[in-house]
Amino acid sequence: MTQPTIYIAVTSHGFGHAVRTASVAAAIKRLNPDIDLVFVTTAPEWLLQSYVQDEFVYRPRIFDVGVIQQDSLTMDAATTLAKMQQIKEQQEEIIKQEVDLIQKLGVGLILADIPPLAGKIAEAAGIPCWSMGNFGWDFIYRPWGEAFAEIVTWIEDCYSKCDSLFRLPLAESMSAFKSITDVGLTGGIPQYTVEELRDRFGITAPIEKTVLLTFGGLGLQAIPYETLQKFPNWQFITFDRNCGDFANLLKVSGKDYRPVDFMPLCGRVISKPGYSTFAEALRLDIPIVSLTREGFAESEILLQGIRDYSQHQIVKAEDFFAGNWNFLHQNLLSPNKETKLAKDGSETIAQEVINYFASFL
Repeated sequence: MTQPTIYIAVTSHGFGHAVRTASVAAAIKRLNPDIDLVFVTTAPEWLLQSYVQDEFVYRPRIFDVGVIQQDSLTMDAATTLAKMQQIKEQQEEIIKQEVDLIQKLGVGLILADIPPLAGKIAEAAGIPCWSMGNFGWDFIYRPWGEAFAEIVTWIEDCYSKCDSLFRLPLAESMSAFKSITDVGLTGGIPQYTVEELRDRFGITAPIEKTVLLTFGGLGLQAIPYETLQKFPNWQFITFDRNCGDFANLLKVSGKDYRPVDFMPLCGRVISKPGYSTFAEALRLDIPIVSLTREGFAESEILLQGIRDYSQHQIVKAEDFFAGNWNFLHQNLLSPNKETKLAKDGSETIAQEVINYFASFL
């Protein structure tokens, strides 16, 4: 193997999966710049570039749809099922096209988060597939009933083709995978100091009254931003470009900033249940305020995770959208457990990738 190349397959669902694989890819490049990266995903290229400063091949490709959603909380099960059935029917063509690319680029390893087809692609290409994640799509679809039974069985078969899984914290059992290694939290490293950001954006509010509002790539159209006017002494920060203008709301735009960059100057991160946001906040020891989310099996696992390991608050979604933000006047709850989660997941997975390619030298 002359030029080590890794093919990173990312599920087509929101931004969180792309963020955590990009954090691993960035760690790979920090530790060994000679490994080439191929990202295969419909996540936007600019999002990957915000984590990976080095060059990489970008190939927009749909392997799965995750959950079709109108926004970060509203799910469409019927459309999700139809799209997944279509992908299942087209799997042979997809596999052939990806194997051709893998052979053309000299790819030696697939890292997947966590599209089922990746295992079958790797098997057809004759190379290993390593997956990473805290849940599989079989876990999400199984509670949705008999209509999803055939797709769940197909997903389990696909996952069984993977050679190993790096299981992240806040996880379900992921029993469809035959070899599992538990690792620490993944996430990006803030690229600015608190002082730099406070100076650049004129932020004067104390940390305990500075709040980051972040709801993933789909956002939430119904956020009652007018509620901010009830908290004139607080500073709110958002990446939502569609919100109104308020004196105490900073709208961050441009590709130079990520939510993780602003977390250290905040006393709370308000979010929906989502692994990547939770993981980055946990890595930085930033308190988490999470909305509830019904009908998504991962949610309760994530919420229990912040109960156990983070200063936190859990707010009913209906209260939040009704403008009842009295939780900001209440004390944060302490974590149930005194132990901390390991924070080296991105680096651990990256080092395993490097060790794998080094074995061929």
